[in-house]
Amino acid sequence: MTFMGVGTIMNLTAGNLSEDRTDQPQTGGGKVLTMEEAVLGYQLYPKNLYIQWQGDRNVLTYPEGTNLMGEVAGKEKPEVLMTLAELNRLLEADLKGWPQYEWKDGRTLVIMRQGKRYEIDTDKKVLAYVFPIAKGAQNVTSNGQELLAYTKANNLYYVDANGNEFAVTSDEDPNIVNGQTVSRNEFGINGGIFWSPDGKQLAFYRKDESQVGTFPLLDINSRMGTLREIKYPMAGMKSEQISLGVYQVASGKTVFLDVDDFGREQYLTNIAWSPASDYIYVQVLDRAQKHMKLNQYSAKTGEFVKTLLEEQNERYIEPLTPIVFLKNDPSRFIYRTNNRDGYFSLYLCEAATGKVLKRLTDVNADVEMVGQDDKFVYYTSAEVSPVDNHLFRVEVKSGKKTRLTQAEGWHKVTMSGDMKYFVDNYSSLKVPRVILLVQNDGKKVKELLKAEDPTKDYNFGEITLGTVKSADGKFNNYYRLIKPMNFDASRKYPVIVYVYGGPHSQMVKNTWQAEMRRWEMYMAQHGYVVFVMDNRGTSNQGAEFEKAIHGQCGQAEMADQMEGIKLLKSLPYVDADRIGVHGWSYGGFMTISLLTNHPDVFKVAVAGGPVIDWKWYEVMYGERYMDSPHTNPEGYAKVSLIHKARDLKGKLLICQGAIDNTVVWEHSLSFIRECIKNNIQVDYFPYPCAEPNVMGKDRIHLMQKVTDYFEDYLK
Repeated sequence: MTFMGVGTIMNLTAGNLSEDRTDQPQTGGGKVLTMEEAVLGYQLYPKNLYIQWQGDRNVLTYPEGTNLMGEVAGKEKPEVLMTLAELNRLLEADLKGWPQYEWKDGRTLVIMRQGKRYEIDTDKKVLAYVFPIAKGAQNVTSNGQELLAYTKANNLYYVDANGNEFAVTSDEDPNIVNGQTVSRNEFGINGGIFWSPDGKQLAFYRKDESQVGTFPLLDINSRMGTLREIKYPMAGMKSEQISLGVYQVASGKTVFLDVDDFGREQYLTNIAWSPASDYIYVQVLDRAQKHMKLNQYSAKTGEFVKTLLEEQNERYIEPLTPIVFLKNDPSRFIYRTNNRDGYFSLYLCEAATGKVLKRLTDVNADVEMVGQDDKFVYYTSAEVSPVDNHLFRVEVKSGKKTRLTQAEGWHKVTMSGDMKYFVDNYSSLKVPRVILLVQNDGKKVKELLKAEDPTKDYNFGEITLGTVKSADGKFNNYYRLIKPMNFDASRKYPVIVYVYGGPHSQMVKNTWQAEMRRWEMYMAQHGYVVFVMDNRGTSNQGAEFEKAIHGQCGQAEMADQMEGIKLLKSLPYVDADRIGVHGWSYGGFMTISLLTNHPDVFKVAVAGGPVIDWKWYEVMYGERYMDSPHTNPEGYAKVSLIHKARDLKGKLLICQGAIDNTVVWEHSLSFIRECIKNNIQVDYFPYPCAEPNVMGKDRIHLMQKVTDYFEDYLK
């Protein structure tokens, strides 16, 4: 990797990082964003096509007007697959536009509506099945044939094509939850129901929260108020206990996997079935998140078979991806980890033993698998640049690699069922959006869309992508900088630093307008320089970059952000005495950390939903990055913001969703209480009935509040 010094500006053309890369300000238009446009201005995003492949057919489908269009790959003209009138006739409805849909297979269209799941044979244009979905049902999951599973309250059910409902679980204890996500959606978990490939078995999570403490949330919508208690496992306290059951549809019997590697508070993630539906593979992680085993279990009996792979790390292990068996060879599977070579890589493994045969993606960059065929594995990667995302394929046998997307920028790809084609939806700093149909060898077939700039009539400030060296000198931290509208180089401008800075985030990409939020440009139009930078601890630059924060969240991040401040102070048009900072959640934590640790630099700050003390945050996330409060008391004490309240000198506004179930109210209220104890003035604005973040029209109020605070105290 080529490193650049502080303040280097880069050109992102096909990986060439040498020349200036700047989005010139608009000169033809003169419009200024309204706050509503800055927050909810969906019309200011480039036109898109909401494309899906028609199951395993090489047919692109997308709504256009009142029709669902189908376009055979390689043919010039799309055809009408179904009209809205035909759909309304089948649904006995009066829809005015196409609803959300998905493809069950190459001919079966699925639409959920008014408590029913409609499966439509698009070849014959008839209803194939209509599944009644029970009131209150969630997590509806198909077996790909004639059964649906779902949850109601805390139990799991399935229904057949005749509408007959069967209970898989019948737990009456409210602390027991079946068939839903667990571990607060960490470790790549996004579901709790796992049908076998043959559709005859149903694996599911069972979560026991009886030992988990509760946290009260106040709902003020009733006259006397309503107390809503949520289960919230805080770092260092008792956590949930997870089991994995397997239900046999034919017999109606359930067995639970014999998983006892690390005690009852272990994590079970990345559930995978064998192609023959006889085994289940689970990545079992200890509570400390430093030791992981990939285990094989019998689906019939639940018995442990063997451990195929193990990972250990003194900082943490974070498994995110299930194993994937080769389509043409079930004796081998693909395994993804960043614990072996420093980056998220794909490894070819022997199914019988777990032996790693070879590293398929031998590159110093994080990769993510997107598909496979009989010969190749397809993946996206940051190997051109951490701010670019490109599609590659690697031949399994030879290891030969081919880059399949060429234009600079961030490419989102959707492969066809047989992997012969892919849809390439990409943008870059100056390119709003281009959608291409491409062969699997990278040859362009057709341009499906080239979007115009929806902001061409607005007076936008100049956007620049660049890099700053990390504080340890090892990495390039990428930033975007927005100059004020009608920029005057002879003036001194105030600065707003927008920060998040936490794991699993990447704020700066080579996308259209560099992933900019509209509010940033709104502030630039009101006379501010706006600066956003990804520090160590964020994504897409390898394990060392990500894990630099372990045990002392906020420290490496702050050090890196201050390198960005050095760059800002070196710019002749920046007023070093007028620097403000704003962020939400982890960014709220970073905002108060920067304000209190560097009171001589930051004059004004607005922190939203800030983490104040990591011992009040959830087990899964908090203990990964900070260890337990019992094993790392010094780290928790060092990064806690409670004792930093007395160091507050600048102006601080804290905004908080009053029923935030992620960063609970205890955080910000405790900080306010500490400010009062130390006779420190601070501003506070809660948002009643608001959960994490503040969404919808309430967000317009929030961002106006944030804006007014900077206007009052930073200008």
